[in-house]
Amino acid sequence: MPNQRLRDSLLRNGLSLEHVANTTGVDPKTVERWITKDRTPYPRHRHAISTLVGETEAYLWPNALASETKKEINESEVVQVYAHRHSITQDVWAHLLSQAKLNVSILVYSGMFLTDNPALIRTMRQKAEDGVKIRLLLGDPASREVARRSEEEGIGKGTLAAKVRNALAFFKPLAETGHAEVRCHKTTLYNSIYRFDDEMLVNTHVHGFMAGHAPVLHLRRLSGGDLFETYAESFQGVWDAAKPPKW
Repeated sequence: MPNQRLRDSLLRNGLSLEHVANTTGVDPKTVERWITKDRTPYPRHRHAISTLVGETEAYLWPNALASETKKEINESEVVQVYAHRHSITQDVWAHLLSQAKLNVSILVYSGMFLTDNPALIRTMRQKAEDGVKIRLLLGDPASREVARRSEEEGIGKGTLAAKVRNALAFFKPLAETGHAEVRCHKTTLYNSIYRFDDEMLVNTHVHGFMAGHAPVLHLRRLSGGDLFETYAESFQGVWDAAKPPKW
């Protein structure tokens, strides 16, 4: 079977077989076989291509790494574990946002705690003007998923929906000026995701607890790792199914 992930990554980046061949020091026919016959390149070639297209080796060649090596890499992707989201300092949030150069992607139901930062809109606007792609995914306030999560948190059926509407109003100026793309989802979330380039905070959802009291994984993407990539793909799946909000 062809390696569709590799093919798609090269096409999205406008890379020809010749360009990849020159970068890796192989013949274009070899590159073609990597794609059409799903041949696995040597590690040095995988690393070069991974850097070239901005994808991990684990994504492009899921079966290339030995299980023990992948286990070590996956463990190394965990930078820190927080017992509660509220224990993450504002300095950590500010650092992650400030260092982002390409991508800020947020998947939540409401994320109202983010609005405690009075400079957030201004910072995101500046980031967007500097070329950072900002994607914000909030829950659909009219959805049964938001109502169910509100009840699971023990805050009443309509409380979370009201928070979502407040968050949408907060982020609306960014959407109106084209500084961010905002969508609403009808997904049962098991985690909230906050991605800043190759770093990510994954806030688990625990039945009976508000998200601020649930654990958080701080992840850093490593070539060859699966953990970061799993949550990145999860975000993309929700994003693809989501719709623009009804302001």
